[in-house]
Amino acid sequence: MDIASLGGLLLGLIMIIYGVISSAGLDRLIPEYWNFPSAVITFGGAFSATLTSVSLQDYIAGLKSFGLIFKAPALNTTEMIRKIIDLSNVARKEGLLSLEEAAADMDEPFLKKGILLIVDGTDPELVRAIMETELISIEGRHKGCIGFWDTLGAMGPAWGMIGTLVGLVHMLYQMDDVTTLGPAMAVALITTLYGSVLANFICIPVSNKLKADNSAEMMLKEVMIEGLLSIQAGENPRVIEEKLKSFLAPKDREIAAEEGAGGEE
Repeated sequence: MDIASLGGLLLGLIMIIYGVISSAGLDRLIPEYWNFPSAVITFGGAFSATLTSVSLQDYIAGLKSFGLIFKAPALNTTEMIRKIIDLSNVARKEGLLSLEEAAADMDEPFLKKGILLIVDGTDPELVRAIMETELISIEGRHKGCIGFWDTLGAMGPAWGMIGTLVGLVHMLYQMDDVTTLGPAMAVALITTLYGSVLANFICIPVSNKLKADNSAEMMLKEVMIEGLLSIQAGENPRVIEEKLKSFLAPKDREIAAEEGAGGEE
């Protein structure tokens, strides 16, 4: 469970409710801030326009991707580097064919595929091409889900403005009764509020979280590619380790060095 995503959504919801209650009072929360026609125009319009923008398959995948922000991705680059170094030591002592046995126990399909390509004696350039093609395909699927939330985030405020314009038209037709202008304007602005909440409270944060997870996963898979190709080239495990540590931030390199020293002891 990703506590940051869950906590952020809960805190945001609490802040919104607190702001509404502190200004209108608890007894006015529903009467003043809930309007069903406004919700239909804003949310219904935004989701239907997004459906028009993508295929049905991508639309369903985009909706399902909301649950991904609550899953803490099991991406540990330092651990992966250590695993690749272990593989390089095995290959250096027993040969590349010995990696086939190690691949059988691996849960990471991308790394396992690369190992099997190497064991089969595939040309290094072809190994890189195959793995980078798969990398591009994975990133493309991720970007499809991210694009769904970007599109929905753009549609929310737009349909909120459409709802506001609809409310203003109705208000202008009722200008003969001055007492109705204030409430009519409030109802018209509710759609803008709904659109802003949809975009800034839901869509943009979800999109940003998916982008961050995608970047982390892409970097991890690039580490796998470089590590496996280095093993295939017969490079020294120490050289491979230093090469792969280049992917890490300086503080993470220090942690990896300390863990490596601890493991040697």
